[in-house]
Parts: sequence; C-alpha cells; structure tokens
Amino acid sequence: MKKEGKTKSFILRIDADMMSAIEKWAADEFRSTNGQLQWLIAEALRKHGRLPKKKKTDDDEQQHI
Repeated sequence: MKKEGKTKSFILRIDADMMSAIEKWAADEFRSTNGQLQWLIAEALRKHGRLPKKKKTDDDEQQHI
C-alpha cells in the first residue's frame, strides 16, 4: 500500500509571458519557480480566507506558556 504525502503533482499550462514573469520573480526572491507558484497560490488562498484553519497541537500550546 502506497503512503500518500502532503503534496500532489499536476500539470499546469501557462502562458509563456506569464511563466517568464514568475521565473524572474522567483529568482529575485531566491525561490525555485515551483516554490514561487506554491507561495503565490498560498497567499491568494490566505487573502481570500480559503485555507482551512490550522489545528493547534500540544507543541503549539506549550510554546505560548
């Protein structure tokens, strides 16, 4: 049985000019293109309240004591 990870792969078709802009932005911020795309998507999801709330763990609660 294969254990599933937290990331999923998929194919993305993107306009060449848009991809060039993303690659340049990623280089400017010392990120990989993939890392930049992940960051952009996460930022958009956070901005629009689309990410699920993080569950607090015991470790999180210990740090606030």
